[in-house]
Amino acid sequence: MTDATGTDTLSQTALGATISLPKPRQTGAMSVEEAIARRRSVRDFAPDPLDLGAISQLLWSAQGITSAGGHRAAPSAGARYPLEVCLVCSAGLFHYEPSGHALAKVAAADLRGPLAEAAFGQQFVADAPISLVFAAVYERTMSRYRERGIRYVHIDLGHAAENVHLQAEALGLGSCAVGAFDDEAVARVLGLPAEQKPLYIIPVGRRQT
Repeated sequence: MTDATGTDTLSQTALGATISLPKPRQTGAMSVEEAIARRRSVRDFAPDPLDLGAISQLLWSAQGITSAGGHRAAPSAGARYPLEVCLVCSAGLFHYEPSGHALAKVAAADLRGPLAEAAFGQQFVADAPISLVFAAVYERTMSRYRERGIRYVHIDLGHAAENVHLQAEALGLGSCAVGAFDDEAVARVLGLPAEQKPLYIIPVGRRQT
C-alpha cells in the first residue's frame, strides 16, 4: 500500500506489525557518475515527507537483497551481513527486514528530536523527514574473522552508507553523514538490543530552498 506521503501509511501501521515496501526500481534517470559528482552533505532540510517509493529505494540500496542467493546491495565480508538498519520518522521507529523488503514498526513515537539530542544537539537530524540509523552485530563477522572482523564490519558500513548517499542524490534528495553522537544515548532512544552497536546516522530529505 502506498500513498502521497509515505508517513501517512506508516503512521497507520499498527505497533508490531510489518508493512511491505514498494518493489525497488533498478533503473533511474541519473547515472552513477552524475550522482557521485553531485553528492554533497546537506544539513538544511525541507519538512516535506518522503513517499514510500523513496523510502523503499533508500533501504534497498542500504541492505536490500539483490539475488536469489540472498546477496545484498552492499558488499559484506564473507556475506556475514552484520548491519541492521532502522528508519526514524514522524510515524515512529521501524526496523528494516531485508528478506521481505519490509518495515516492522517498533515504536509509534516520533523519535527524531531525541535522536538529535543524542547526536549532540545537531538540529538537522530532527528537521530531516527521515533518518536511517545503522547498527552492527559485530559477532556475526568476528565469529569467522576474529579481531580482523571489526575492520570488516566498518568496511561493510562504508559500502552501505555510500550506497544510501548516492541513491539519495539520484532521487533528488539530500543526505548527510553523522558520526558524532553518544552511542549509549542512541541505543537507548532506539531501544537497541545489547548486541547491536550504533555506528552511523544518515538524515535524508529534500533540500531547503
